Amino acid sequence: NMELRWDGVPTLADAMAMLKKQAANTPPPQWVRVVGGFTEHQFAEKRLPTLDEINAAAPETPVFILHLYDRALLNRAALRAVGYTKDTPNPPGGEIQRDASGEPTGLLLAQPNATILYATLAKGPKLPPEYQLNSTRHFMREMNRLGVTGVIDAGGGFQNYPDDYAIVEKLHADDQLTLRISYNLFTQKPKAELSDFQSWSKQIKPGQGDDKYRHNGAGEMLVYSAADFEDFRVERPEMPPNMESDLEPVIRLLAEQRWPWRLHATYDQTIDRALDVFETVNKDVPFDGLHWFFDHAETISERNIDRIAALGGGIAVQHRMAFQGEYFIDRYGAKAAEATPPINRMLAAGIPVGAGTDATRVASYNPWVSLNWLVTGKTVGGTRLYPPANRLDREEALRLWTTANTWFSNEEGSKGQIAVGQLADLAVLSADYLRVPEEEIPHLGSVLTLLGGKVVHGEGDYSKLAPSLPPPMPDWSPVRTFGGYQDRSKSHARALASACGCANGCGVHGHDHAAALGGEAPTSDARSFWGAFGCGCWAV
Repeated sequence: NMELRWDGVPTLADAMAMLKKQAANTPPPQWVRVVGGFTEHQFAEKRLPTLDEINAAAPETPVFILHLYDRALLNRAALRAVGYTKDTPNPPGGEIQRDASGEPTGLLLAQPNATILYATLAKGPKLPPEYQLNSTRHFMREMNRLGVTGVIDAGGGFQNYPDDYAIVEKLHADDQLTLRISYNLFTQKPKAELSDFQSWSKQIKPGQGDDKYRHNGAGEMLVYSAADFEDFRVERPEMPPNMESDLEPVIRLLAEQRWPWRLHATYDQTIDRALDVFETVNKDVPFDGLHWFFDHAETISERNIDRIAALGGGIAVQHRMAFQGEYFIDRYGAKAAEATPPINRMLAAGIPVGAGTDATRVASYNPWVSLNWLVTGKTVGGTRLYPPANRLDREEALRLWTTANTWFSNEEGSKGQIAVGQLADLAVLSADYLRVPEEEIPHLGSVLTLLGGKVVHGEGDYSKLAPSLPPPMPDWSPVRTFGGYQDRSKSHARALASACGCANGCGVHGHDHAAALGGEAPTSDARSFWGAFGCGCWAV
């Protein structure tokens, strides 16, 4: 409820209008936070806002904008709030950009360590517990709106177990979860990762819980020395020489305790070294059907795909390249990007492959954006990354998002299909996924979502069936004004219109100028051409 989401916003002009309106709505000492889910390439203008533009839109309200895991933009008010001055040192792996006099400009850079970004974000005000409960319910309902009935939580920085799980556990105890959640535990202590997992393995066991909320194992961070940050604007990081010695005791413990695990790995070089460790441990403590896998694997080699198959592991792919593909091409070339990741080669090897989003700090949580990426091979900015040989047909892409993912959540046979004996979770979509034009796939949603046979979301003809939900809290929440993913539906169009700075609305453009701005309409097509500049019906 504290985040202003730019997911799906088609123009920078729209995004900045939203920012300006939210800054006016946000009381001190609160911040306006745009925390991932977008890329500059999705905007018709193909750029990020400048610091001057951000300061002009929000001169007094702190603003924090996270772009992928490569940078954050802070206005002057936010710099004051976090206390960054000319005397603040750069943290390891990060940079506070400075002007000629040494003062911070407001640009924070991951070089390539993203700790500077989320450590700065963590300095912002927190919601009280009752607001966190409300916020979590609204986010779950947003996922239900997109047709999602279950998620796998891969953990994250500053997510300490069990303290930071109290909110979702309270909702579970009160029967207010509208998503099924399988959660992994993510180490929180650099250089003390083994002690984290030793402690947790005494507190909880994989599978503990029920079909609404259950523990799923370890990861995606197992040891910090094995984390290769995925900022394609900078060179691939070399993992330190202690990676193997740090990772081996953790993998040995997990194998002995029969804990499934997942490991973040972007680059083949990281995967290669991790597999050396896995193969060593497997000789002493056979994995024997234990579900373990790599996350991401954008540059994995055929050799390492086959090594994973031999060890009985899997690969979970996410649509990070839909948001970062242009940067990858800039550094490595279009040819190298054609199989990032090589999904069809993975499938041909017979290993389990599942699909997800890696939301919410980098990519959008919208599953239809991911499905569009799998089917078209395009980024959200429209760049074609993949040839037909590395694209999926719509049914196969949907399978990776449904039945295939149950291997990764250790729930095979209980969900993922509409079938007798499986959990009664389903979504009635706003249009036929198998038939709509490709460009419409990201704008699909659900008009009716059921969890365990009970309605958890309804709109249109089904709106009266949906359970009630308290308004977003606090009353200045961006969710009250703008909602979540900006899908150009009528409700989101109204929200954009409320922030739009053009003179008037009309039935032709409705304040949604992105299609005209990003298109190739000739001047003779007055409605489309002039619509790029505002509701320009006067030009007709």
